[in-house]
Amino acid sequence: MKSFISRFIFFLLLSFAGVSSAEPPVSAIEIKTLDNPAVPVVVEIAPTAEVVSALTEAAVPTVDKGDTAWMMVSTLLVIMMVVPGLGLFYGGLVRSKNMLSVLMQVMVVFSLTAVLWAVYGYTLAFGGEGLIIGNFDKLFLLGVTVDSLADTFTDNVKIPEFIFIAFQSTFAGITCALIVGSFAERIKFSAVLLFVVIWFTFSYLPIAHMVWGPGGYLLGKGALDFAGGTVVHINAAMAGLVGAYMVGKRIGYGREAMAPHSLTFTMVGASLLWVGWFGFNAGSNLESNGGATLAFINTLLATSAAVLAWSTGEALNGGKASMLGAASGAVAGLVGITPACGSVGPMGAIVIGVAAGFLCLWGVNGLKKMLGADDSLDVFGVHGVGGIVGALLTGVFTAPGLGGTGADDFSIMSQVLIQAEGVIITVVWSGAVAYVAYKIVDMLLGLRVSEEIERVGLDVSSHGEKAYNL
Repeated sequence: MKSFISRFIFFLLLSFAGVSSAEPPVSAIEIKTLDNPAVPVVVEIAPTAEVVSALTEAAVPTVDKGDTAWMMVSTLLVIMMVVPGLGLFYGGLVRSKNMLSVLMQVMVVFSLTAVLWAVYGYTLAFGGEGLIIGNFDKLFLLGVTVDSLADTFTDNVKIPEFIFIAFQSTFAGITCALIVGSFAERIKFSAVLLFVVIWFTFSYLPIAHMVWGPGGYLLGKGALDFAGGTVVHINAAMAGLVGAYMVGKRIGYGREAMAPHSLTFTMVGASLLWVGWFGFNAGSNLESNGGATLAFINTLLATSAAVLAWSTGEALNGGKASMLGAASGAVAGLVGITPACGSVGPMGAIVIGVAAGFLCLWGVNGLKKMLGADDSLDVFGVHGVGGIVGALLTGVFTAPGLGGTGADDFSIMSQVLIQAEGVIITVVWSGAVAYVAYKIVDMLLGLRVSEEIERVGLDVSSHGEKAYNL
């Protein structure tokens, strides 16, 4: 009897799968009875409209409202990372006479990048297959409507393409905004904007496509960058370091006190970055499922570990753990776990956070002295060093034997080599594009403000305002 029922259900589903007509057809199946198995009985069955509708809809991918809601929240969280998070973090680190200039640079750069992303950035990064760059099929978002779907990592769950575009635009925006910390307090506002247009076009978009885009070179090689260790942090850090050299050192650098004017703002900014980073990392999963929760807990643990590591390193070297150090450690941990958050286990995340905390502390002290550049807000020391550490250790702790999500035949050595290739390509590409971009801007507009303007401060000279009217 059980066998009969199973065959009955199987033939019933087989008969109606894919049917979409308004009038359900009548299907006939043969059933052998127990009384006379030699003579089958023909039974005609007309499925209900509800059954036909359910079977038809099951075969067509539909928007997942839960995933869509999660991606909208994640996008908002990343915007909060930049405006106001990064703005306050950077603003607190500069002198009071340059507070508004940093806030303006961060906010306007983010806004400019968002518009460029919609006009041509999205199509070049994600619009078509190619080793280095996409195509112009979706220039000005051509063909994208409210019904357009963006593929996630599964076959059956979809999110609207508009929210995918918005989410990815925030990554481009924060990457460009990070750069301004390297040459803060002495660059022309117009020069920043022109540089961003050039660098975004010729560095961010190719790197993003190579790592995340269809047919991308590094994606094809198997490079792991879950949320932007190479695309965002190393990419921005190299552009910033080149800028620090080419714009030159601040007047009085190394001779005059240039202490942060408000560590309170810096701490608030770092906290907003930490909270927003959950959207940055967990949102990169593109689905609200177990993969997002792995990225979520790793973001929490790695950041906490980096705060402890940085503070411990300060205490061991200078005798006092500082608030600036704790805030910087948090950002270092966030940067370090970014490429690894979706593929390593929680214990691996803690190790990555500790490594990022200690090594980025060295990056803003020992390495900075070795490089000799006035990287005003230590963009390379934190984002460059932290991004490299995270990218390489992703190749280690993704191994299943170390708690990662890699396949059974995962090879640490092979993956680390692939990760290193991604790091080298990003460093060379971003650095070269940045150099050319700064040269072009310097010829057209000039990079640096005059000595008089720099001494007065960029708030008044560039924007006609003061952060504090006392």
